[in-house]
Amino acid sequence: MTQSAFDTASHDDYPTRLPAEKWQERKDPVVWGKWTREAPLTRAQTDSFEKNGYLILKDVFSPAEIAALQKESAHMRSGDAEIATDNVITEPGSDEVRTVFRLDEENTLFDRLARDRRVAGAVSFLLDDDVYLHQSRLNYKPGFTGKEFYWHSDFETWHAEDGMPRMRAISASILLTDNDALNGPLMLMPGTHRNFVACAGETPEDNHKTSLKKQEVGVPSHESLTRMAKEHGIEYASGKAGTVVLFDCNTMHGSNGNITPFPRSNAFFVYNAWANRVGAPFAAKSPRPPFLSSRDPKGPISIEAGKIG
Repeated sequence: MTQSAFDTASHDDYPTRLPAEKWQERKDPVVWGKWTREAPLTRAQTDSFEKNGYLILKDVFSPAEIAALQKESAHMRSGDAEIATDNVITEPGSDEVRTVFRLDEENTLFDRLARDRRVAGAVSFLLDDDVYLHQSRLNYKPGFTGKEFYWHSDFETWHAEDGMPRMRAISASILLTDNDALNGPLMLMPGTHRNFVACAGETPEDNHKTSLKKQEVGVPSHESLTRMAKEHGIEYASGKAGTVVLFDCNTMHGSNGNITPFPRSNAFFVYNAWANRVGAPFAAKSPRPPFLSSRDPKGPISIEAGKIG
């Protein structure tokens, strides 16, 4: 589709982790592909993603498919599954599983989910390139004790600490449980993907070890978040299990804690354009470990059609 890896990766169009916070306009397209009648998304869906920086797709996966994924998800959380220790993150202050990384490598059914045309095909169209998984994970937010995820732009971290050159990546959250206004759903500020907030402060060594539990570096100031919220508003991504939420790598997002009895979980895949493969970090001494940033993908993923499970 497009050229191979960027040969301009050493040039930094989005400097961040500066002495003072700074705003700048986005320099990359939001939708890289050109819509045609053969596209996997409608014209209205494509336009909505470009305008808002995210898109909610209802009823993508059937109840039977979700049931199969829920069964595998429960097994992975039970302690009976053989999961590499480095791939498991627990809740702050407890042994409750918060995240399982390298989801596609840890489980064959979730590997098939990552390659499903209904998700990966739509992302490949929006990015106008073959794609690979920059990161994959299974997110849990247990009832009563599930902690919040603070406001952030993923691209700020991926650029600063992973070396992702351009805003040419999209996250897909596949809801494995019902998400509503009360159990800590994903919150987004529509339209914030149009500006890049370069954050203040240097990147500490091994920052990922603490940021996975509570992110404090690479987040906008209260003043910037207030300005964005006033200008763009805050929306939340609700939906039944089987819903898919696609959002641009630079869309400001976060989520509240979950004090309801109802757990929230989702499978999360970060698709990066093949031409946008990561290089040296732009604002860190060394890159984050491979379970957070795939640094040597063998090739683009093979997208598959048909039911899963």
